[in-house]
Amino acid sequence: MSFGDFMGLGAVLIAMVSIFAILAEMYKRRLKFLERKLEITAGATAERAAQYATHNSELENRVRVLERIITDGSSGHAIALQIEALRKDETKVTTQ
Repeated sequence: MSFGDFMGLGAVLIAMVSIFAILAEMYKRRLKFLERKLEITAGATAERAAQYATHNSELENRVRVLERIITDGSSGHAIALQIEALRKDETKVTTQ
């Protein structure tokens, strides 16, 4: 093996190591990008879940009121007033 062959082999090895290092850095950046994207998606999903939970809680409260109205045995006029009060609450919820 001559000196020129040895230098050629060294250059090829250095090039391969350099290419591997560049590809490894690209892969790390890609992983960081995907991780950040996942964090943003998780945050948005958590926010949406909180909104759904709040809405669900409001609906449960409305159903409880309706159940109380139906089982209370109040007069027709009192029931009508309670239903109107619920409608007013509904317009508050939908405008928010």
